[in-house]
Amino acid sequence: MQISAKADYALRALCVLAAAPQQCAVKADDIASAQDIPRTFLDGILVQLRRAGLIESRRGPEGGHRLARPAYAISMADVIRVTDGPLALVRGQRPESHAYDGPARHLQDVWVAVRASLREILELTTVAQVVDGALPEAVRAYTSQDRSWRSVWPPGPGA
Repeated sequence: MQISAKADYALRALCVLAAAPQQCAVKADDIASAQDIPRTFLDGILVQLRRAGLIESRRGPEGGHRLARPAYAISMADVIRVTDGPLALVRGQRPESHAYDGPARHLQDVWVAVRASLREILELTTVAQVVDGALPEAVRAYTSQDRSWRSVWPPGPGA
């Protein structure tokens, strides 16, 4: 899985909004400068987040953006689905829509398991947990392993 820049920026913007004092609107310029996000790219992302009901926006001198619901009610999966669509696709389709024959017949099981493992992390982790650093045990279990922090690309011996 590759996390797109759009999903990364959207999550970072929501973290800024979640960290703001309650009911305080944050201007797009402030979000962009706080997270070093290109302003024009951020504007499009904020539109998507507003249309999905994750944020509210108001224009004018007292305007800005704020979360439309509590940060604990917004999962990382919610955000990625808004920006990028389904969490795991195989050749542009959902894993269960593929069937394989012969020696590859169990490949579908692997793709479904990959999607399930992504869901385990992304649906259980909320914006509030990211901001507070109170990450779910499943996330902490992976990040506590040295292997998780090492790249295996390009593949080589022991990868």
